[in-house]
Amino acid sequence: MKEDILEQLVDDYLMFNGFFTIHNLKFLPSATDPEYVKNKDSVASDIDVVGFHPRREGADRIWVVSCKSWQGGFDPVARIAAIEANKIQYGRAAWKSFRELVKKKWADALIAEIEKLTGSTNFTYVTAVTKLRGDASVWQEHKPFRDNLRGNPIKILALQDMLSDLYKKTNTTVASSEVGRLLQVIKASGWKP
Repeated sequence: MKEDILEQLVDDYLMFNGFFTIHNLKFLPSATDPEYVKNKDSVASDIDVVGFHPRREGADRIWVVSCKSWQGGFDPVARIAAIEANKIQYGRAAWKSFRELVKKKWADALIAEIEKLTGSTNFTYVTAVTKLRGDASVWQEHKPFRDNLRGNPIKILALQDMLSDLYKKTNTTVASSEVGRLLQVIKASGWKP
């Protein structure tokens, strides 16, 4: 089930671009991991959307998308600072919103689950956000994240970029999703982004 509108938009964006998708892929650290702590690591995390494109190659063939539909937007510098300072945000440690980027045991669990699903450990990790506030490269090139993901690329995908792409690709053939249909009606109205 797609839990929020950003997940639905990501799903449409990926499908419009030729990906097959699945949602809410659960993963847990292995109990054999030396860093495993039963009372802290026994509740699964999940990735919101995984896209598989049969005609692409390399890391671009599989997209692993974590959606952050925060109304205030996403500031990479501030998020990294909060993670590194172990700040509490929204009632929990900031790193917990990005456990698969921050903790190796969680990254290893994600990679193992992606391999089980797709047969590959090569993918692009995508942070989908409502609004990017700042420089995406700070997040995309953050060495600890890249190290934990074994060098797989990291990308930020902003809502406005998805909407612009979807709007351009929308035509008069009835769309297969509510989001696609809404964009068709908006386009038919004559409104321009």
